[in-house]
Amino acid sequence: MAKPLALTIGEPAGIGPDIAFAAWLRRRELDLPAFYLLADPTFVLRRIGDMGLRVPTAVVTPSQAPTSFERSLPLVDIATGITAQPGQPDASSAPAALTAIRRAVSDVCSGAARAIVTNPVAKSVLYRSGFAEPGHTEYLATLSKELCGVTARPVMMLWSPELAVVPVTIHLPLREVIANLSVDLIVETGRTVARELRGRFGIRCPRLAIAGLNPHAGEAGTMGDEDLTTVEPAVKRLLAEGIEARGPLPADSLFHSAARASYDVVLAMYHDQALIPIKTLAFDHAVNVTLGLPFVRTSPDHGTAFDIAGKGTADPTSLIAAIRLAARLSATQLDAAARSA
Repeated sequence: MAKPLALTIGEPAGIGPDIAFAAWLRRRELDLPAFYLLADPTFVLRRIGDMGLRVPTAVVTPSQAPTSFERSLPLVDIATGITAQPGQPDASSAPAALTAIRRAVSDVCSGAARAIVTNPVAKSVLYRSGFAEPGHTEYLATLSKELCGVTARPVMMLWSPELAVVPVTIHLPLREVIANLSVDLIVETGRTVARELRGRFGIRCPRLAIAGLNPHAGEAGTMGDEDLTTVEPAVKRLLAEGIEARGPLPADSLFHSAARASYDVVLAMYHDQALIPIKTLAFDHAVNVTLGLPFVRTSPDHGTAFDIAGKGTADPTSLIAAIRLAARLSATQLDAAARSA
């Protein structure tokens, strides 16, 4: 029997618990792979009761989750109490969210879980608790080194059947993007993306479209010289390494249907240049995939939605897509490991 996926609770005052329940309720209809929810069982039972749901649960070990999954939602106790109410994060929120992530990484590194699916967290809540990492992705890299002994430079990719995008710089104010963008950063990101598309997505020769930073990719230097001095040299280095890369390309014409047929992924220079197109094309089913880690990690591409938490109206589509993609990528990884053994 395949090992289960580890699903974190995320921000407990958000919709993470709600969409986890909804995904489990649709397990048979959608033939979902087995997963277990890392959470405080008392909190989960209270939330299920308050929502008026019929979701039987069982506190299990990861190894027991696959046999439990058909008849009950498997819970792995994180031994951290949660008192947060829907839409109202409290002092228990950050410790619970972080403990669940740590346990998930520990489980996947030890071989107890096949991959990690993380529910959304609220960075502002984490920061108020003293959390020092920039975000979820960076924390996973820290845990990768601490718990798996593997140093990783993670890359965030937003994936959907319609479009895959990678922001080279991520959560930065726009005024800081240029200072942080470099030839090395673009090249390192491109290498990771190409390697992961080959190894995990099974794309033999990934095609990378590299967006320009400035309007019209700088218009031959008349709208800023960064595309000539930073983006173009990075593309040339990727090509010299045997990676199929094109650019810098004007971002305003990269995302229509004919253009999308010409590449497998876009490397965008900053957050909104990447996320606006994919959230327009695939708002309800895009998946956040972390590349460059020694394990598979996916996540819904949306936030905590405090305003609808606990109301039973949250759409689980993105979480279901994340669960399916995690199962697919981890299966590809296992197949590759078996072939090389």
